[in-house]
Amino acid sequence: MSGHRWSVVGFLDYGDHGRVVRLIHEDGRTQRREIPVGEASGLPLMSRPVFLGLTAGDDVILLDPHGDTVSVQETCPADALPAYAYPEAGTDRIWFMNEGDKKTGTDPVRCGDDASSVTILHRCPGQRSPARVLRSVCVGRGHHVTTFVPGERPLAFVSNLLDGTLSVLENDGRDFPLVGTINLFEADKEDDDVPTLPNHAFPHGMAWSPVTRRLYNLNNGYATIAVIDPATLAIEDRIPLPVASNILLHPAGRHLVGKGADRKRDPEHVVGRLAVVDLAAGKVAHTLDLPDIYPSTYRFSPDGRRLFVTTAATGKGAQREHLHIDRLLVFDSSDLPRLEPVAEVTIGRADCGRRPLGYLADEAGAVTRLFLPNPSDGTLSVLDGDLNTLETVELGAPGMREFLFSFWDGAIEAC
Repeated sequence: MSGHRWSVVGFLDYGDHGRVVRLIHEDGRTQRREIPVGEASGLPLMSRPVFLGLTAGDDVILLDPHGDTVSVQETCPADALPAYAYPEAGTDRIWFMNEGDKKTGTDPVRCGDDASSVTILHRCPGQRSPARVLRSVCVGRGHHVTTFVPGERPLAFVSNLLDGTLSVLENDGRDFPLVGTINLFEADKEDDDVPTLPNHAFPHGMAWSPVTRRLYNLNNGYATIAVIDPATLAIEDRIPLPVASNILLHPAGRHLVGKGADRKRDPEHVVGRLAVVDLAAGKVAHTLDLPDIYPSTYRFSPDGRRLFVTTAATGKGAQREHLHIDRLLVFDSSDLPRLEPVAEVTIGRADCGRRPLGYLADEAGAVTRLFLPNPSDGTLSVLDGDLNTLETVELGAPGMREFLFSFWDGAIEAC
């Protein structure tokens, strides 16, 4: 991998409409291809076509929720929906999250009035049809996060934000039966001792450690991490983790890093936080507070030596005005639980709640290229492994609500 040729596919979400673009860099130049926009479907939200990705020839791959059929066409419907995707390592499967109606969190097309769903697809590289749907499974309501647990009986855990549960699926590659539901209820955090549903756990953030062989689920509403034995589905312990909205596992498997933002401490300033959890000790071992920073998305380099954190926006009034929404923060994560600042790089603006990041890495796991969308500016910043900005590329019109990398053939491709 030289990094001299790369391709990025992204969905530009403007709220009431979307665009799909591909950026191709070769021979020292970056070209932008905007995929033609087709007529809007005009269907209700959960009935609209779902954007899955692009073929090598830039045809659009769509999922029809009615019947779960995959089609390929030259244009992308103006009201197509993006979906959060979880590629399953070592397979050609991708799990797409159908998060349901914005108010109720339900998927009435597939699951009626009390559940939403996940759709598991099998990519078919080189075949006439780019994918086939293996199954859509009805789980709990609201936003989902998915984590895969290997073993003799592989499992997939799906968190359900509005119910306060985890749905457990047998990851058999065929039927994906629902084999259990974990109620994340904590009596000391609720008004009633009876573990009813829904609760106020609001799960978001999950990881499985091959070191401890335990699943760790962040309950935002309780400010705790539930420690779960995948073999029994029992909650064995809870680790307090205040000021966190997500967790990320270090490649070595012993430490988690939680990220979040404190909006209550100071009415004029948001204070971001990174907290390192030592899983062997079962406690927070190190914290860093970041004034006027809302940490949006974060990723470790594959070698575990660097942690990259993007900034975006949150809050309102003076808190929002004081935020640094144009930064990439880089930390030395080679000696956890110590987490040391390395650099703060100015990029474009993200006056929205989420800014993802993508990267390319060499065979040793060191990052050689960073790809950082600037949704408010309508651009993409490209950095090298030494954090120098190589170029800033046009993505589309400014004012995106969100930018999503496509994971159909990998978020970033290089040769």
